[in-house]
Amino acid sequence: MVLEFVGGLVTNSLALLSDSGHMLSDVSALVLSLVAVWFAARPASAVRTFGFHRFEILAALFNGITLVVISVFIIWEAIGRLFDPPSVASGSMMLIAAIGLLANLASAWALLRKGDVHNNLNVRSAYLHVLGDALGSVGAVLAGLLIYLFDWNIADPIISMVVALLIVKSAWSVLKHTVHILMEGTPVNVDEKEVRAALGEIGGVVDVHDLHIWTITSGLDSLSCHLQVADGTDCQGVLQAAIKLIEERFGIQHSTVQVESSRIRHMELRV
Repeated sequence: MVLEFVGGLVTNSLALLSDSGHMLSDVSALVLSLVAVWFAARPASAVRTFGFHRFEILAALFNGITLVVISVFIIWEAIGRLFDPPSVASGSMMLIAAIGLLANLASAWALLRKGDVHNNLNVRSAYLHVLGDALGSVGAVLAGLLIYLFDWNIADPIISMVVALLIVKSAWSVLKHTVHILMEGTPVNVDEKEVRAALGEIGGVVDVHDLHIWTITSGLDSLSCHLQVADGTDCQGVLQAAIKLIEERFGIQHSTVQVESSRIRHMELRV
């Protein structure tokens, strides 16, 4: 990060400066992701009965927002340079960008090898930060090459804008997913209608209502529902069947099921 920042000032390259700025956000993102993992491991308490698992989602949200903010800044600066592209020291620019690229590839490899970048949203957001930096370094190398071969100084701001747009695209998927979780949305890998139908097929169940499925953090989903059964039905047997079905078929271990008969009435529920 420091190398690209100083190199960007010396070579007058926006691509290097923007990549160093992105790396600064990466340092913050990786530290925040690490803190989130540490927080998530803390036990639940009387005040926070779900523990600190949701902190990982908040960290992913913050990381996604910083990606977008930095990308907007890069695009704004690049637009200004399009009309008056400054001269750039292409040789030094390519060398510094190549070193940055190697550093980012090493970081991405470590996260991919040791972390769950597919299912853990927190680790995935950190991984996307590093990949975005790698793209920035590739763009800086390419811009330097075009300037060196063809004296196209305008390549520096153009490639900076392209890389920024690619970063925004990656960040959008993280933001969309984190907001979905914070809004208590149904997990993307679970079909609420399929769950409702499966529970309704359990012997003795006549109605499934107040069904809610949500994600606490990546890899930790929860479910709660009410099952009305026919009078005389073995309620404990229905409860056990429901718990087993929810866990084995839908992969949800944290479930709360209320079994009701025709004699039980409760007030109208808001949701």
